[in-house]
Amino acid sequence: MNFYNKNNEFNPESLSDWVAPDCHGLNFYDIDHSFQDVATVYMPEELQAFLAPHYRDLGEISGNDLDVWSRDADRHIPQLHNRDAKGRDEDWIEFHPSYRKMENVAFGKFGLHAMSNRPGVLGWDEKIPPVGKYGFQYLFGQSEFGQLCPISATESTAMLISRYADEETKALFLDRMLSQDMDDILKGGQFMTEKTGGSDVSNIALQAREENGEWRLYGEKWFCSCADADVILLLARPEGAPGGNAGLGLFALPRHLEDGSRNSYRIVRLKNKMGSKSMASGEIIFDGARVYPLGEVGPHANRGLKMMMDQVNISRISHGVRAASMMRRCLNEALAVAGYRRAFGSRLVEKPLLRRQLLKLMVPTEQALSMFMYTATMMEKGDAGDQHAANVTRILTPLLKYRTARDNVKVATGAMEVRGGNGYIEDFVNPRLVRDAHLGVLWEGTSNINSIDVITRAVARVGAHENLRDDLTKIVEDNNTIPGQFAGQLKSVVDQSVDFADAVAREGREPLYRKAASALYHTTTSVLLADEGSKLGKQGGDARRLLLSRMVLEHKLGQSNPFGMENDQFEEKASAALLDGGAVNFEEVSDILSL
Repeated sequence: MNFYNKNNEFNPESLSDWVAPDCHGLNFYDIDHSFQDVATVYMPEELQAFLAPHYRDLGEISGNDLDVWSRDADRHIPQLHNRDAKGRDEDWIEFHPSYRKMENVAFGKFGLHAMSNRPGVLGWDEKIPPVGKYGFQYLFGQSEFGQLCPISATESTAMLISRYADEETKALFLDRMLSQDMDDILKGGQFMTEKTGGSDVSNIALQAREENGEWRLYGEKWFCSCADADVILLLARPEGAPGGNAGLGLFALPRHLEDGSRNSYRIVRLKNKMGSKSMASGEIIFDGARVYPLGEVGPHANRGLKMMMDQVNISRISHGVRAASMMRRCLNEALAVAGYRRAFGSRLVEKPLLRRQLLKLMVPTEQALSMFMYTATMMEKGDAGDQHAANVTRILTPLLKYRTARDNVKVATGAMEVRGGNGYIEDFVNPRLVRDAHLGVLWEGTSNINSIDVITRAVARVGAHENLRDDLTKIVEDNNTIPGQFAGQLKSVVDQSVDFADAVAREGREPLYRKAASALYHTTTSVLLADEGSKLGKQGGDARRLLLSRMVLEHKLGQSNPFGMENDQFEEKASAALLDGGAVNFEEVSDILSL
């Protein structure tokens, strides 16, 4: 309900009308003009036209039913039952009905887990490309973060089984893992972390023993998300294998054996987590559990970690998409409050200091959208055999995971602050967004681990920074609509950031790894935003992403004087263009860019 008349006068009917609304009830696709616009840049026209009604369908569900179910599942967390009614050690996890309804949407209705693994999902004749698939996760995650973990785990588990398992193992699991029949589907999981550590898998102690021609597991795993999964991938050390990474084999663990009996492992406790409460994470003890090896395993030949790294890339992109989706929800919530709430005689969105705060939420949100769309397109090309694109993807995935996870924490906290005291109250979505945001900096590598991966592996070993330099330079040079002086500035920043990362890698300057990784991320997104904004503007659409590109250069990469005065004229005009209305044409944006 809108309590502002045509003269922008506030006419509340009760005291409660002073409380700002949230975004519940909106269609999260229809209100996201950024996503709609950027999709035209990265998706083929035919694919975009096909997916748009499905995106709109999910956007409606996400803003309404899914939003309700997610809140229910967050309040009514999973419960572990160690025994069945007859006293047998048949542990099972009880979920709130709302969690199961969300599963029906994700796995059953849309097939988010199967889109990239088989053709035919939603009626598309081929496998849906990554850029299209991640669009669905982006819309889904604006209401429900936790369930994106089993979606991603099911997808990547099926992918690894398809690539590396023998025909017998594929026949046991694969078709059902890609099913959308909720009575038949096998959902996936990955149990990696042990008490000895998370990212340093070289210390893994879980042992695999070959007994009578079958492989069995003995030991425990410490942090197992999707604890109720039907098919789980694990790294374990075959008996007699050497220590370190070279001794690790990759195995598939079914929850139930072929005769229907429960496999020999126990969920001994569920984790009482800070966030992602809807999804069950637990501690697992294995006592001779039957497993199926992927590839050759034994005392010597073990490539388990190398195979598992295929999953890490997919999971890191998925984490980046989740961060982008949560930041979008945070930004939308903040804009809803700022456009409605009145204080000190006017709406919050009219306050200069609050406008600056909103832009601090908007810039990283739009960066994340551009980055995951670009990464997804490079991933598709790399998977098709383009080595240049594969190298670019190799550096983009840890960059995406590293920077979006950190930005998400700031954006979630900033959006909570915009709502004020109500943002700290569980009746609103903000507290859950803050809790869930912090998870991103932990899973699939902390900030340090991802920045180390960028510099010591993607840069020092693969040389992927040079591929990235070539690609970003080509983007700028091929787009003759980017204003000339600004295009030159972008190319200069590309060279500076890539050269800096190269020097940091060559000299082994570990304290600078995060600084170098951040510079690469901000440089990449500044180029992408400029490319998108100029293309959209020249097509007669919204060119405002060019303004965001300059903000990234000045606020993320600029050497600002803490006592200096900023270019208030540019900031004021750009803020008005980004916050006060709809699309802005290319000519207007170019004029603002020249200030």
